[in-house]
Amino acid sequence: MHRLEPLPEHIIVAFENHGIEPSDVVLCAATDLDRNGNFAEEWLVATREKLCFLSGETISPPQRMARRSNHRKQQWRETGYREIALADMEELKADTLNGNGVLMATVKGQPEILCRYSNTMSRKFGQVTRLVSKLMEDKELTDADFTEEVYRPTCPTCGLLYPDSARQVCPKCLDRRALFLRVLSFLPKYKKEVTLILLCMLASSGMQIASPYLGGRILFDEVLTPGGRYSGQLLPMLLLMAALQLLSVGLSICYGRVNAGLTARVVFDLKTQVFAAMQRLSLGFFTSRETGNLMTRVNQDAIHLQYFFHDGFPYFIVNAVNLTGVMTVMIIMNWRLALLVLIPVPIIIYAVRNVFPKLWSVFSRRHRRTSALNSMVNDSLTGIRVVKAFGKEETETRRFAARNKDVFAINMRAGYITSTLFPAMSFVMNVGGLIVWSVGGWDVLTDRMSFGTLWTFIGYLGMLYGPLEFMTHIVDWWSSCMNSAQRIFEILDAVPDVAEKIDAISIPRIEGRIEMENVVFGYEPGKPVLKDITLSVEPGEMLGVIGYSGAGKSTLANLISRLYDPQEGCVKIDGHDVRDLRIADLRNQIGMVLQETFLFAGTIAENVAYAKPDATVEDIIQACKVAQAHDFIVKLPNGYETMIGHRGQNLSGGERQRLAIARAILHNPRILILDEATASVDTETEQGIQEGLERLVEGRTTIAIAHRLSTLRNADKLVVMDKGKIVEMGTHEELLELKGHYYKMLENQRQALKIRGVDVSEQELAGRRVG
Repeated sequence: MHRLEPLPEHIIVAFENHGIEPSDVVLCAATDLDRNGNFAEEWLVATREKLCFLSGETISPPQRMARRSNHRKQQWRETGYREIALADMEELKADTLNGNGVLMATVKGQPEILCRYSNTMSRKFGQVTRLVSKLMEDKELTDADFTEEVYRPTCPTCGLLYPDSARQVCPKCLDRRALFLRVLSFLPKYKKEVTLILLCMLASSGMQIASPYLGGRILFDEVLTPGGRYSGQLLPMLLLMAALQLLSVGLSICYGRVNAGLTARVVFDLKTQVFAAMQRLSLGFFTSRETGNLMTRVNQDAIHLQYFFHDGFPYFIVNAVNLTGVMTVMIIMNWRLALLVLIPVPIIIYAVRNVFPKLWSVFSRRHRRTSALNSMVNDSLTGIRVVKAFGKEETETRRFAARNKDVFAINMRAGYITSTLFPAMSFVMNVGGLIVWSVGGWDVLTDRMSFGTLWTFIGYLGMLYGPLEFMTHIVDWWSSCMNSAQRIFEILDAVPDVAEKIDAISIPRIEGRIEMENVVFGYEPGKPVLKDITLSVEPGEMLGVIGYSGAGKSTLANLISRLYDPQEGCVKIDGHDVRDLRIADLRNQIGMVLQETFLFAGTIAENVAYAKPDATVEDIIQACKVAQAHDFIVKLPNGYETMIGHRGQNLSGGERQRLAIARAILHNPRILILDEATASVDTETEQGIQEGLERLVEGRTTIAIAHRLSTLRNADKLVVMDKGKIVEMGTHEELLELKGHYYKMLENQRQALKIRGVDVSEQELAGRRVG
């Protein structure tokens, strides 16, 4: 059965010539490069025993032969074939290089490049790596293994390359009409306000349409002309016109005030929904996106939609009503002159339908470049200490200048286009005025039209071209709003990778038994960080997880707290798969002290009580005392009410770490995860914290992660990790007897101390701070 990609008929025949039957194929995938990096057609096929690689080229028949035949059928010619037994392969992996990627493996003890592919196929071959690795382990491939969607860099409808590969939104195929209707779906909640706004707009438009008729035809032909129906009644007419103007202004003010309140509430609801949707999304959503881009969606995109509700859509309705009403009155007054006024309209419509859509891509690129600039500025300012420490101010300035130059270029391009196009459209509209004055003026001179009628036409002409000009400018607004709406709805519609089941199990109190069974996990397809992890921790036990940086220790903690879900295997707590439990119940009973301490802007007390907002002052102080944080807090000017700067940058690393420990202590979790909990404190402070942690871990399951052995002296069991695998497990004494990885780590740290002039034994080293 063909998997992942269908095999073309000529490829099936070619593999059959080498003894590979279609029924034997369990996986197949095409690549676009040969092993030398040249563009070529190559197919990878996997059976349960071997990997097969078939390369070839497509050739066209000679032109003379093509002319003689009724069709120009292309032919495919095989250029190479090789196969490798799965039993001879080890350590299969997909690596990304400059300009291409490679599928590599150790074949009979020697590293070998199996195939190359362009970077657009990286995600697909990441999936191929995972599937072939299962075959190498003699495991069966199931339908669940193929549920992962293969990444496609182009739109499946039109074939265009996605402008933003992370979003996979095609601007050509984007259904803006559906977006528009969805944006309007925010309004039914405010039916009274919307109804009042529409009535005010319609009444105001009716008065505006009547005003030129009264000030033109009636005033000049009936009031100021002798013998008119209202001859000499100038004062009543002026009062009537003033009353209409005042009433129209009053309606506009009423509509404006109601609309301002409505817009503010709609945007408030929208921002709340977007931020709430972000909080529901999984951690992987944020690690794959730039912070500046997400901030733009919450703030700037919401503001663009505010323009839609406040300045765009309401005025679109007003101008549409005015345009229809004015044209109706003009046709009734003089249909021939009205038709002459419409001469520039086809040019305007052509521009709206054919010229303005080309601006959409420019505005979209402008937004992407602005988001990239915001992200760069956010990164630079957040890491300003690193910038200063390495003296990279000029480098950051050059980076900013490069990004800013991109924004400048696209702004200039957009400005040149709009500055050229809109004046040209204004000139086309003014042509209508010249036509009215020419034809209408001649009619007045020849007594075929009254001056009042001509003056009314001139008044309506402004009311006609005003809405038309608004309609031309509306494209900029429309494009910006719909692009913003699309980005916002992407967040609202995003499905979290870590989702809670409808029938999730409630577990009010966790006992603390943790089991991991054959867990495989990777942040990117084909690059597993954890490989076949199996372990168990009994309630109340302390498990020490050690290993060098990049061994997968922190990832292990992320799976236990269900920040991510494993691709294979399962994580169980108290015998339940964590995917079956209520997320709130799980997270409320797991406390974490992370390797990278994060403090929010606010007071020290608010940060400590973050996990338990209803905590009393006494509880907060007690937690800080256990974490050895109380002494430095009371020395601050405002004690526990001292404001912490952005990310706690006005505190030392050790002080921030102690506040994070106090936060976990106050949380009082059933499962405690310490990820390098004492990495940023000195020896004296660590000893004090260890005493507090010893009281904290009593009666609860603790996972203590470290690459320094001194922090794990009280662990009931140790797990040694290397390259994503558990290589050793046991007590301190058992691991020493093995004289393996753990023993080697002890020796390395002892040698490091010996260089400093300190000579200690393995037993002494396991019970003291190193580094």
